[in-house]
Amino acid sequence: MQQDYLREQVIREAQYFVEKRSTVRETAKKFGSAKSTIYHHLTFFLPSYNPILAEEVRKVLNVNRDERAFRGGASTKRKYRLQ
Repeated sequence: MQQDYLREQVIREAQYFVEKRSTVRETAKKFGSAKSTIYHHLTFFLPSYNPILAEEVRKVLNVNRDERAFRGGASTKRKYRLQ
């Protein structure tokens, strides 16, 4: 019973993550969980529950990783422009 709930929750989180192309932070906020919990669900549990969806999640995670520096740089630029 508990394992079925976890499986369903992980699948829901992964589907949201892929459909919205969101970040781990945004997904965590949506589901009321910690970022580390969401990341653990997406990278540890999901591949055994749904390998095809796990591949899609990995693609989004890779895009987010590649864009992270740009988002951080833009945020810093906005911060200093406002001062």
